[in-house]
Amino acid sequence: MQDEHHDLIHDFPEYRDRIHTLKTTDHHFRRLFDEYHDVDRQVRRAEYDVEPKCDETVNELKRRRLTLKDNLLGILKAA
Repeated sequence: MQDEHHDLIHDFPEYRDRIHTLKTTDHHFRRLFDEYHDVDRQVRRAEYDVEPKCDETVNELKRRRLTLKDNLLGILKAA
């Protein structure tokens, strides 16, 4: 189990202002942002055995989280 924060502001502090702006002005970004944080929450809850899940499910959630983060970073870089 890792005790890392994966929230976007923590991972990409240089995009703090852009994240805030896009969350309030870009519906697609906001939807991906919300989904990312939901998946991240699910991963953390599984890792801390709050909501135990099998390893395969946790790994799939982690892959989904990474895909969402890559998509969000692409939007941030393009904005």
